[in-house]
Amino acid sequence: MPTHYPKRRSLIKRARRFGFRARMRTKLGRLIISRKRRAGRSVNVRPY
Repeated sequence: MPTHYPKRRSLIKRARRFGFRARMRTKLGRLIISRKRRAGRSVNVRPY
């Protein structure tokens, strides 16, 4: 039987949908970023 890979996600698609620049594109996304920064999270661009 051939091996099946159930979740082969593209990192590019993931970055484009949920990444830093996708967040900064909308007003609510910028609110999320600022909320995480206020909580002390480091919010930066990850090298995928």
